[in-house]
Amino acid sequence: MLITKLSRWCALTAISVSLIACQSTSEQVPTQSLNHMPLTLERIYKDDEFSAQWLGQIRWLADGSGYTAIEKSEKTKQTDKDSNDDTEKVESIGKDIVFYDPNTLARQVLISAEQLMPSGQNQALSIDNYLWSDDRTKLLIYTNSKKVWRSNSRGDYWLLNIKNNQLSQLGGKDVKDSSLMFAKFSPDGSKVAYVTDNNIYVETLANHHIKQLTSDAGNGIINGLFDWVYEEEFSIRDGFRWSPNGKSIAYWQLDTRGSKDFIMINNTDELYPTLTKFPYPKVGEENALAKIGIVNVSNAKTTWAKLPNNSREMYVPRMNWSGNSKQVLIQHVNRKQDTNKLYLTEIKNGDVELILTEQEENFLDFYDDAKWLENGTDFIWKSERNGWRHIYKISRDGSNIVNLTDGAFDIIDVKAIDEKNGWIYFIASPDNVAQRYLYRSKLDGTLSNQRITPNEYAGSNRYQMSSDGQWAIHSFSSFAQPTQKQLIKVAEHQPKHQLMTNEKLNKQLAALAKPEHEFFQVTAQDGVVLDGYIMRPADFDASKKYPIIFYVYGEPAGQTAQDKWRGNAYLWDQMLTEQGFIVASIDNRGTPAPKGRAWRKSIYGAVGILSSRDQADALKAMTERWSYIDSDRVGIWGHSGGGSMTLNMLFRYPELYKVGISLAPVADQRLYDSIYQERYSGLLSDYAEGYEQGSPITHAKNLQGKLLLVHGTGDDNVHYQGTERLINELIEHNRQFDFMSYPNRSHGIREGEGTTLHLKTMMTNYFNEHLK
Repeated sequence: MLITKLSRWCALTAISVSLIACQSTSEQVPTQSLNHMPLTLERIYKDDEFSAQWLGQIRWLADGSGYTAIEKSEKTKQTDKDSNDDTEKVESIGKDIVFYDPNTLARQVLISAEQLMPSGQNQALSIDNYLWSDDRTKLLIYTNSKKVWRSNSRGDYWLLNIKNNQLSQLGGKDVKDSSLMFAKFSPDGSKVAYVTDNNIYVETLANHHIKQLTSDAGNGIINGLFDWVYEEEFSIRDGFRWSPNGKSIAYWQLDTRGSKDFIMINNTDELYPTLTKFPYPKVGEENALAKIGIVNVSNAKTTWAKLPNNSREMYVPRMNWSGNSKQVLIQHVNRKQDTNKLYLTEIKNGDVELILTEQEENFLDFYDDAKWLENGTDFIWKSERNGWRHIYKISRDGSNIVNLTDGAFDIIDVKAIDEKNGWIYFIASPDNVAQRYLYRSKLDGTLSNQRITPNEYAGSNRYQMSSDGQWAIHSFSSFAQPTQKQLIKVAEHQPKHQLMTNEKLNKQLAALAKPEHEFFQVTAQDGVVLDGYIMRPADFDASKKYPIIFYVYGEPAGQTAQDKWRGNAYLWDQMLTEQGFIVASIDNRGTPAPKGRAWRKSIYGAVGILSSRDQADALKAMTERWSYIDSDRVGIWGHSGGGSMTLNMLFRYPELYKVGISLAPVADQRLYDSIYQERYSGLLSDYAEGYEQGSPITHAKNLQGKLLLVHGTGDDNVHYQGTERLINELIEHNRQFDFMSYPNRSHGIREGEGTTLHLKTMMTNYFNEHLK
């Protein structure tokens, strides 16, 4: 049993650890009367008083003619009588798939809930996802999904033949519940391929004949899907691709036998503990061996790509068909992740031809599929080869490379390619790294970086665009303004229909004591400019001294200083300002702000060292600029990488930070997964000193302030193991701290009724007790 030191504010010694959150924040009163009803944790996290509008699952049809949405059916069914008043209750039989015309917003039910009702049942299938065949005569319904790692990627698939209105389940008569993965139509809509039991199968829809295409799964071999680390760090789940002519399927095979298993224990759900085991390569450990096979659908024969020097020291993060059905483009990356070689692979014999090499001095930090233009002579590619992230058009053989977005700024995301009119649309913000706007460039390179988003939308803009680039659902928000959505004609950003205003939420926010906020910049000791935001109480008095709480992330996976609506996170910060705190956040070097290659890659081989120095420099600069910040009452908190940064600030700069709350931290970088940590920290054999000095556990003996350490025991991402090791280190040096474990909660610490409210109550109480 872990020994947990309960903080003095609970003033109890023989109680459950869960009582660490024994105070009720809802009873606390703001430092000054604001003539507004104060925010409470219950209002934010329990009563969902400030919930935002949600449009649901919307997607554009492939031809751009309109978009579909999932909406509750108006058809109802009778249920059991209400025991209290003996009246009949009715409820919807399920959900419809409806079509909206973007010109008129006319609504039409395309697929009714009744059509999705299996024989003998009175309730339609729940719709977790749906896929159309290219000719839209068939529909796949994904239902009864189950979680695999982060996403619900295993479930049941049902086929609706729209011509004859027949509904049938895929997988055969003996199919097990929730056993199919990644089902998708062949290009001609006559077949569906899917993964089950780690092998790939294809089912002919006319007669439901099932053919097994791979048969070597088992003993660590998996086909058409990925292990934990590939899914997490390369953001890929679906591991196979139909050829354009439907005659072949290219797929990943992973041999995970070299990867050691990580084991998690569940002590609460059964009479005896149960174990979960899965391959998880940690830093310096053996990775899975990745291969690319191309299987012939007619004879189930696989041809393997002959990737040079392929081994467990290489990755295959992306693969796709190369604008035809004869060649597959494979991206082959070394373990150090500083070199990505693109090979065109012949499906007839597996021979490969190198057409492009991306190489960085430090690391490649993103992987995208090449987007082939229709004739297959060119592809669209993102690269940082000139020091900024830009979009390039590259010829098939790699000989001709054209920068379509040249300039001293980063593009953030490609949104659509309109080949008919010769445009590519992308998100960027050349003048303000906290904001996001839509731009476009000509595919022939004759015109670059034409801004589409009007100046009136100052903040963060997102676009869900039709594939032809003609229409978009435009989402706009800013730091203190919730998201609104409108349907626009992309040309001249012409508004057509308002879809969502969040009017109710805006009225609720208007009734609150609105804090001041400001985006600002400070300079680190070596002259590098750091961006941040600060929030001050609504009744702010510059002549007073205020405690300050920093929210930190600081890792390469997230940027905090963004001019966008953050939902409940913003409201919690607002509540803290009501209670007399200033709240702030700083993006240190290495975060994915669109500030160029040098900004992002300066932390290589020393993750946690330079970044924590930046955070400390920012704090010093802020206290010099703003006298109302009480430098003796500085708090900091963060989750995951932010939890690690919190520890580093408390341990490396104990004279600056008085209170810290660290959630799910990586206490020792050597315990994290190979792909992520080695990408940014380098190979352990080359950068052992950086791993040691960048890991908070190395400096734990320096703790002086108050530390609340929190972790879920079911965290498959950042393992509870690291927190246990940190606890031992703190004990060894007699450093007192507070600790909370959440049984079986995963990395987000969300599962279980009341978990979020409990966590936020504990955090709020901790800052109020130790920072005021």
